Amino acid sequence: MVSILLAEWYKLRKSKILFIVLTGPFIGLLIGLLPSDLGDMGLNEWYVILLLMNLTYALLFLPLITGVMASIMCRYEHQAGGWKQLLSLPVTRGKVFAAKYIILMLLVLVMQLLYLGSVYGVGMIKGFTDPFPIDIVWKSVFGGWIATFPLVALQLGMSILFRSFAAPFAVNVVFTLPTILVVNSERFGPYYPWAQPFSMMYIGGGTEDVFFVPWDQLLLVVGGGFIVFYVGSLWYFYRKVV
Repeated sequence: MVSILLAEWYKLRKSKILFIVLTGPFIGLLIGLLPSDLGDMGLNEWYVILLLMNLTYALLFLPLITGVMASIMCRYEHQAGGWKQLLSLPVTRGKVFAAKYIILMLLVLVMQLLYLGSVYGVGMIKGFTDPFPIDIVWKSVFGGWIATFPLVALQLGMSILFRSFAAPFAVNVVFTLPTILVVNSERFGPYYPWAQPFSMMYIGGGTEDVFFVPWDQLLLVVGGGFIVFYVGSLWYFYRKVV
């Protein structure tokens, strides 16, 4: 398994994955540096800037960027019979899928940590004097990473399904854009996969809840969605003709 992980990482080193990972935190930084007057309302300045940055980053760019990274993970295999060459080696499809998924989740974690750095950098540049709410910010950043578990599994499955790099990205865009409307729906918002990163990073909920969402929603939507999408994508991969 370790050799497969190293092989996947070696392939990514020759891609533009570093630029993709930096894109989200950089956009969040630019959004955070925009002028805002919400601090005059008496709220903690860090809360205000985190809400503003999450509104665009977690709602749009985090789901989109994870989809791009999933497509890059399968790019080499879709070229010149790469799947046949890979699967002709003494490896199982389950290990190949798991290795790609683990690498993707580690990249998303790195992106989230860089986003945390962007939030802190914005506060330093703007000269915030309020205390930095490390517990709240960590719950938001780490919760956003947890929320991508089912979404990345689904996106990896779509990237294996489509040979074209643009096809899975287009599907991801189609389902990401409605999130702006769906997230406001009490009926559909809590169960929409593309809305989970924003829901988990939104700090407006009760701080006593884990990741600002109830335990039942976390286990049912995120945990259940991960099992369904991971198993479904892996099942398709096992049936895929190469």
